[in-house]
Amino acid sequence: MSKPKKPTPDARDHYKFFSEVQTRWEDNDIYGHINNAVYYSYFDSAVNAYLIANDALNIHEGDEIGLVVESGCQYFSEIAYPQKIDIGLRVGHLGNSSVRYELALFAQGAETAAAQGFFTHVYVDRTSRRPQALSLNLRNALEALLLEVADS
Repeated sequence: MSKPKKPTPDARDHYKFFSEVQTRWEDNDIYGHINNAVYYSYFDSAVNAYLIANDALNIHEGDEIGLVVESGCQYFSEIAYPQKIDIGLRVGHLGNSSVRYELALFAQGAETAAAQGFFTHVYVDRTSRRPQALSLNLRNALEALLLEVADS
């Protein structure tokens, strides 16, 4: 049985949209680096900032909401307070009612990711919580982030 391939950090140019975050004092853990759970908060904030800025999601009154059904993260190097980071965002898969967001955290100026992760949202009706097709505005915003797969 062969060993699984060790993950390697992505390059900055593998992502289509970036947002900047200033780490906060409270983000560090007792070991002096950003706590692993905080990375997910950064990911969630970057996705929602993109969707809100692109008029693709009305978090207060919209009919559709995204529910996380899967997530994961791989860590390559430490990030710590006080440090500014860039969060790269792309879409790895776009379905009828779901999307797989792929994200990476880059220390400012770094060309390779300190961490990269993903989460999958299933978009549902706010009231019934049943999956529904993505709205046109949401689909258009997500298509702009689709990961382009190179020909093999």
